[in-house]
Amino acid sequence: MYIFGYGSLMNSSSRQLTGQTGAAIPAIVHGLVRHWSKIDDSYVLSPLVVNKGQGQVNGVLLKVDDEALDEFDIRERGYHRIKLSPEQIELNIDSKSHTEAFDSQQAIWVYINDEVIAPSEQSPIVQSYVDTVMAGCLEVSEKFAEHFVTHTKGWHHPFENDRHQPKYNKLAGVAEHHHSVIDGLLIDVRCEA
Repeated sequence: MYIFGYGSLMNSSSRQLTGQTGAAIPAIVHGLVRHWSKIDDSYVLSPLVVNKGQGQVNGVLLKVDDEALDEFDIRERGYHRIKLSPEQIELNIDSKSHTEAFDSQQAIWVYINDEVIAPSEQSPIVQSYVDTVMAGCLEVSEKFAEHFVTHTKGWHHPFENDRHQPKYNKLAGVAEHHHSVIDGLLIDVRCEA
């Protein structure tokens, strides 16, 4: 079976903090919309959520077994897991060379949240989470990271640069050289805020 990761699970170092997966297969899923959203008042940041809608979300398909699925269910508390249909999946997107075979007969799961709650000053979008997600996108390609920025809603909400003191507890896989690339990709959406 597969999990479709569309946020921090795109980052190989971050997802390894939770469980083991097969190789990441870049994909676009149609029929989903990705937002910045609060989950609940216990969060000090607003993560990404997807819900059903007229849109497309890029991410990675991760092969998992039952044990890993249980571990990721715990990590993704505040979300619920639904099945995707193979017809929603678009492969062969721009990547640096991902040759892992995708078995469309396997179950494909995604963690969603039906309610989108605007990030606030108390639960802002934080740079450390953005860096983790975008470093994961850059594992595929810069074009993949551009797609992420373009197809994510809510960049205008409160934003905190916490690079000096990261609030995201699964920050991983972000190198110093990523910062300038990420900042360049975000310049248009951050200027609109």
